[in-house]
Amino acid sequence: MEIVLLTAIGVGGATIVGSLLGFIIKKPSHKFNDIVLAFAAGIMLSAAVFGLIFESVELGGKYSLLIMVAGVFAGAICVNAMDRLIPHLHKLTGVEPEAHPDGAEKMNKVLLFVIAIAIHNLPEGIAAGVGFGTGNAAEALTIAGGIALQNIPEGMVIIAPMLATGMKRGRVFLIAMATGVVEVIGTLLGFFAVSISSAILPFALAFAGGTMLYVISDEMIPETHSHGNERGATYSLILGFCVMLIFDTLLA
Repeated sequence: MEIVLLTAIGVGGATIVGSLLGFIIKKPSHKFNDIVLAFAAGIMLSAAVFGLIFESVELGGKYSLLIMVAGVFAGAICVNAMDRLIPHLHKLTGVEPEAHPDGAEKMNKVLLFVIAIAIHNLPEGIAAGVGFGTGNAAEALTIAGGIALQNIPEGMVIIAPMLATGMKRGRVFLIAMATGVVEVIGTLLGFFAVSISSAILPFALAFAGGTMLYVISDEMIPETHSHGNERGATYSLILGFCVMLIFDTLLA
């Protein structure tokens, strides 16, 4: 339990680390964000497939394939529903970053963006927590590591928009910290859910894998390919995938 709690704090703390970096690097370059996000996407892709989905098939018994498919789609649909309820920043603003909307309107849009980040952190945290249900702590830690790596640039990019609205730095940091706390809660929820009933473990693993596949395909890859850094992002994703696969093989 201690290692799960430390992992939960680490996964959520990665967002806070990114937020602190956001105060220092107020506007990180798109290339930097794209390369780091793509590397994290590669790690998460490998973790989702080999650490969660394949594990679901192995533990699912007679109906393992059916359980796996149902779980993956359930996870993807869950995140898709969140996407529809809480749109992303570029959909909310409807303006280019150089434009300057009115203060109140801009504040509302920025806060909605931050809420979107917080809500998206919940299934990511659940994925990290469910990983411990397999009993393979090393594998679970690598899954959590990939999620944490993705959270660092995510924490960085939410700082500048809030500061631009005139919010005080202390309040900005507290809000950023709250988005990380959501991930801690999600990690603990995922762990306790599979601890209470091992029967739900195969479905839970597939569900967590589905959430990660959706986030990778719908958010991370399009984001890393939208600023002219497609080739670098592609190689970074492949590198992250290979690094995760190597760790998974060596620690197996």
